[in-house]
Amino acid sequence: MTDQTPKIANVPALEKAFEILDFITTSPTPVSSATIARELSLARSTTHNILQALTSKGVLHKDNNHLFSLGSYLLYWAGRFEVERGVVALFHELAVGFETLTPYTITLSTLDFDRGETVFLSSHQGSSAIDFAFRRGVRVPAVFSATGKAILSQTPFDRVLAMYETFPAPLTDKGVVDFDGLKAELDKVKSTRLSLDDGQLRLGMTCVGTYIRSQDGVRLGIAVSLSDSEYAKQKDVVGQAMIELALQIEKGLGMG
Repeated sequence: MTDQTPKIANVPALEKAFEILDFITTSPTPVSSATIARELSLARSTTHNILQALTSKGVLHKDNNHLFSLGSYLLYWAGRFEVERGVVALFHELAVGFETLTPYTITLSTLDFDRGETVFLSSHQGSSAIDFAFRRGVRVPAVFSATGKAILSQTPFDRVLAMYETFPAPLTDKGVVDFDGLKAELDKVKSTRLSLDDGQLRLGMTCVGTYIRSQDGVRLGIAVSLSDSEYAKQKDVVGQAMIELALQIEKGLGMG
């Protein structure tokens, strides 16, 4: 009788990558490439190449001292179960209770801090049709999105600057064009708790956003999407409803 168990291919580079990730995960502080190579008995060139590949994908983060720690993309993967079963469920459960927001699409998003991108996690569809792809996993530049700007407003500005080599090119003629303009918008969010995408992602669409505090800090945000004419009529009541929804989500996450 022959053994039908399929053989698992040995991929040395992948195994070394997992060794490095395990080592960094258990380290209490960021570590250097030389330390990783020495402690794991790996060639420095091999270690360097793997670290560069993982950093370029956002799986690892390299600070200004060339020390490595886990990147936000890996943390995003690790937290998928909690997000899917916890925050997303809470978001949908609470959103249905806001009649003011019923006609509109509300999105829940997170921020990829390494790439400076808003990542959509889920959407609660409204009856008002907005022709924009709010599918889970879709990414847009955080500097132009309402949820992105809401989260960035609670992030030290020097860290915001470090996310981008150059300021992203605007997607529409409404887009903020430089870091000075972005800082002015973020300062306003700090005082009102509301962020605004006034056609910066798509002309004719206005999004009002706010951030959500959790035990891990501010990594989540919500936004509601309206036509420009709807926003002109409903901006005050919609804005207040969004803040109240965010506060209720925070309470459900143990922050209130």
